[in-house]
Amino acid sequence: ELLVTAFELCLASLYNQLWLLLLSCATVTSFLSTTRSSPTFQQKQQQWPKLHQPLRVAVPLPDLGVVEDIGLEPELQAESAPSDPRVGVLLLNLGGPETSDDVEGFLYNLFADPDIIQLPGPLSPLQPLIAWFVSSRRAPKSKEAYESIGGGSPILKYSNEQARLIREAIQQKYGLAVKTYIGMRYWYPFTEEALDEIQKDNIEALVILPLYPQFSISTSGSSLRVLQEEFSKHASKYSKMQHTVVPSWYDRPGYVQAMVDLITEQLDSFTSQELEEQRKVGDGTLKPRHVLFSAHGVPKSYIEAGDPYQKQMEECVEKISAKLPDDVGVHLSYQSRVGPIEWLRPYTDDVLPSLGEQGVRNLVVVPISFVSEHIETLEEIDIEYRELAEESGITNWRRCPALNTYPGFVQDMADLVIEALAEPAQTVTEACVANRVRDVELQPLDERLGINTAGIQGVGGDFDGSLLLRDQERLVARIAMVGVAVTILLELINGKSILQVIGS
Repeated sequence: ELLVTAFELCLASLYNQLWLLLLSCATVTSFLSTTRSSPTFQQKQQQWPKLHQPLRVAVPLPDLGVVEDIGLEPELQAESAPSDPRVGVLLLNLGGPETSDDVEGFLYNLFADPDIIQLPGPLSPLQPLIAWFVSSRRAPKSKEAYESIGGGSPILKYSNEQARLIREAIQQKYGLAVKTYIGMRYWYPFTEEALDEIQKDNIEALVILPLYPQFSISTSGSSLRVLQEEFSKHASKYSKMQHTVVPSWYDRPGYVQAMVDLITEQLDSFTSQELEEQRKVGDGTLKPRHVLFSAHGVPKSYIEAGDPYQKQMEECVEKISAKLPDDVGVHLSYQSRVGPIEWLRPYTDDVLPSLGEQGVRNLVVVPISFVSEHIETLEEIDIEYRELAEESGITNWRRCPALNTYPGFVQDMADLVIEALAEPAQTVTEACVANRVRDVELQPLDERLGINTAGIQGVGGDFDGSLLLRDQERLVARIAMVGVAVTILLELINGKSILQVIGS
């Protein structure tokens, strides 16, 4: 029994990309309760360059016509200015298939990511096989969705334009020449390809900017994990390059104002006749205009494990709503859930019928967690949700566009890059730890279901032979984990709950 458990520990630790180290080859001693306080984790952190000082970049101030040296002592400014480092900006995003032929490969990469679909630890080696099976079954339906928006995702086109405009804005406002790169998580150009270009250009100071306003382990966290693995495997290769990460930026005044501007434009488009139509509904107390912020959903278990996404999303919506007119009703919902597990509620496809029942007629839907148009705005919101809204009695539908290349957004991102160069840097590792990325990964599905595995993967106390499960308990636990995995697989394939599958 001890040998079996030790073997499970080895597999689990390798699956978590050596985040926890085995303290002994003969006997496994103790695991601490949290990754952050673990000595093995601290040892792992020491392998990374700690950047607690600002990146050393001289930035001309346009208004003053002088050079403000960022992060340098005054006596070093004169001699350092001529040797300013080559600065790069890496924009991270989801990616998407450019043609219908790319859909299956894109889906495979998506479902093969353990940050998206987390399987029980013992079944994790099967994830590539399950990802292949699910992606091949879902590809035909997904291809139809992409065909409905032109055959492919426009996310790369918008990301490239955003990169170009941010680069030009930095040059124009600050006189600083930077190079911009795009790193996609699930399709070309992959993050690894962007890193190759960064190396070829001999970038010495890199600002890593996820194009997700709010942090989640399933978006920014997953992309940062890829960077962390690359930096760890090729430490000497990146030893001369300093980097800093901007994990989230949902509360920036410039971003908030850009969202307010786009929403206000849609609110102002309601005609006097449409406003009068709303006033006649019900007892007349319903506000004449409504805004529904539809955010991308995440599994509820992620939030329970420390993912800051929900809190940041609610704070973001609150900041934007505070700048909207008083006669606007505000609502928040979550979309794009996958599989059988509980996701953040309320769901958008539940909120729309509810608003219709309440008598809402004038509605602006805002894709709050997306900065560029893609399948979830152009197909899920514009086609599926609009049809549902109209069936529910919401007659006057508006959809706020994504930020895309809106000038206020581009300028705020340019300012953000400069501020990131000036502030104390945060490494990829530090950003992951601060946002509980590893804590979530180290809590596999069996533990979230309450199955005691006596500290496997270093979570849940010291490893002690007296805590081992009895044979019968271990068998029941494994059967339960297999059952959960089979349920996940069936529901991913069919796109509906297991109860619906059985009843159909």
